[in-house]
Amino acid sequence: MASLRRFPRSPYWFACFTLPDGRRTQQSTKSSDRKEAQRIANKFEDAADEGRTGKLIEGQARKVIAEIFAIGNKDELPNSTLQEFLASWLKRKELEAGEATHVRYGVVVEQFLKHLGTKASSDISHLTSREITAFRDDLAKRLAANTVNFAIKAIRAALNQAKRDGLIESNQADRVTLLKRRGQSKRRPFTMEELKKILKVANEEWQGMVLVGLYTGLRLGDIANLTWANIDLQNQQLTVATRKTGRSQNLPIAKPVLRHLESLSAGDDPQQPLFPRACKKYDDGGHNGSLSKEFYNILVSAGLAVSRESTITGKGNSVRHTQNALSFHCLRHTATSLLKNAGVSDVVARDIIGHNSAAVSRVYTHIDAETTRKAVDKMPDIFPEA
Repeated sequence: MASLRRFPRSPYWFACFTLPDGRRTQQSTKSSDRKEAQRIANKFEDAADEGRTGKLIEGQARKVIAEIFAIGNKDELPNSTLQEFLASWLKRKELEAGEATHVRYGVVVEQFLKHLGTKASSDISHLTSREITAFRDDLAKRLAANTVNFAIKAIRAALNQAKRDGLIESNQADRVTLLKRRGQSKRRPFTMEELKKILKVANEEWQGMVLVGLYTGLRLGDIANLTWANIDLQNQQLTVATRKTGRSQNLPIAKPVLRHLESLSAGDDPQQPLFPRACKKYDDGGHNGSLSKEFYNILVSAGLAVSRESTITGKGNSVRHTQNALSFHCLRHTATSLLKNAGVSDVVARDIIGHNSAAVSRVYTHIDAETTRKAVDKMPDIFPEA
């Protein structure tokens, strides 16, 4: 049985026991109660005995530490396996993050746990920066730097929560550096000629989505989920709560968009999607992925992008693609450029497009409907009426 001793300047009892290699050692029990200190000392001795016989496996060691913690703190030691914690973190993020972001978090967690293999069932406190770095490097062989960096940032966010929950002392992902973005094209606005090429090869639904994106700056997911309830044709206004930020926007409908909407059949149900096929595709996937690929194919048909080889040739979703300079998101850049080129102030342009800025706070700045209407009317008509 382990013995106890006390030092003159310490309020705590020290456990004296023999290590697995035969050396005697002393370890503070952090307890001033002799009976409690003896129980902790005995646990130290038991763990050393297990180690001497080679039976102190990870699970047993964790159990001994938990028992010592319970004796000294009158409470259970917080613990969780990586798999358990990440599952609970994802559940928490289902309420805290946007829908698309939550889906991306889920993909990262699935990839990370698969990479870790059996280590995923170990206690979260055993995770090291080396393992996270190895995961980063493995992703970098197949995916673009932006995607890899998002994965590392997601792991950082999860481990920060674990740190707040008292499960770990430090965030090992903070020690993992992000990848530099090399050889990637910078996004840019579309030219009017490029937009005309896109509208020429796109079907009717995509024509409408492109027009809405161009004259409102809304993101692809928000456009795909628009219903007739969002549209007020009489007052020429579109009302939407964006999925990424939750911000409610009342946007004037530009003349080219209005003409397109008036050509569509609204039906009797106000909840009917404005773009039914796109809405179904978004719902089936839970994100924009398949719609973004469709738009990329439209760019290819318009001669504005190079066709990507299929997964049959080994160059599909499993490998890194060179980022094209144009995407549906570029319509937001285009809308901003058109507004500014028309002489619209930066504050009004940001309000219409929905950009967040420290310099433009909606707490202090309110743009009235008449101002935004005049601003949108200054944007060029891509297909002016004869």
